[in-house]
Amino acid sequence: MNNAEKAASLLINNITGKENPLRLSYEKANFFPDKKAIIASFKSLRDLIFVYTAKNKNSKLQKVLYTKKLSKTLKVLQKQIKNTYCLFCSEKSDCALCDKKAAEIIKEFADNLPLLQQYALGDVNAAYNGDPAAQDNYEVLLCYPGLKAVVYQRMAHFFYKKGIKLIPRIVTEYAHKETGIDIHPGAEIGKNFFIDHGTGVVIGETTTIGDNVKIYQGVTLGAKSFPLDEKGNPQKGIKRHPDVGDNVTIYAEATILGPVKIGKGAVIAANTWITNDVPAGAFCKEQRQNKKFLCEDKHKTTVK
Repeated sequence: MNNAEKAASLLINNITGKENPLRLSYEKANFFPDKKAIIASFKSLRDLIFVYTAKNKNSKLQKVLYTKKLSKTLKVLQKQIKNTYCLFCSEKSDCALCDKKAAEIIKEFADNLPLLQQYALGDVNAAYNGDPAAQDNYEVLLCYPGLKAVVYQRMAHFFYKKGIKLIPRIVTEYAHKETGIDIHPGAEIGKNFFIDHGTGVVIGETTTIGDNVKIYQGVTLGAKSFPLDEKGNPQKGIKRHPDVGDNVTIYAEATILGPVKIGKGAVIAANTWITNDVPAGAFCKEQRQNKKFLCEDKHKTTVK
């Protein structure tokens, strides 16, 4: 046995061993998601939402070409959703129930695409209106990383809410790699959301964000230390992240941790550290003398 054969034998034993956390049967391995196909599908969907135009003035032909491209994209995505269902189901081979569920999910997604498109177009307007450096909406579409990250997250969020495993996270991690912006697919984001610059933004799974919110680079909407279960592992499925109200602005490098509420119209200054609720209309900034944070509104002042 040469060195390669020996290494291969050991590697295979480790892969198929019961202690391997990624152990899969041969049958289940056939359903492992195809990341390239998933990412290509979502890139196609993004193009369809924003920029697709047929090369023919005939409106009927435009619709035919658009429908053909959308149908092809949805067909590829449906197969990946079915594979994801099959990967976790109890059957060892193709499962008719998984196929049916995937078809139903894709139909519902197609029905929701016009609404997702309206949210995405609202994000374009929010970026253009919120940044004096933006020359036009096409610049926003082609150049702004925040828009790219949010559009992918909005589509991924639909599948996350439907209980689809793996695919939503594959999509948002692709956006993270492309933009430097990390938005969990579980986060709920309202209308007209604008991330300016964007590098280093982190938005956690159970975050909710209202309408007309603007945040800058380096902002973290994160969790504090996690409560543990009886085995010492972090508890899953609990509220851990902030709720940000409508018309809030959060400036660069601000960190907001835990299930706190940021009231409507509040402004969070740069480099602040927030672990308590912020009243509606408040302005939170650092007091340089004692390094505490001052939240001011028209009626009262509170130190955090």
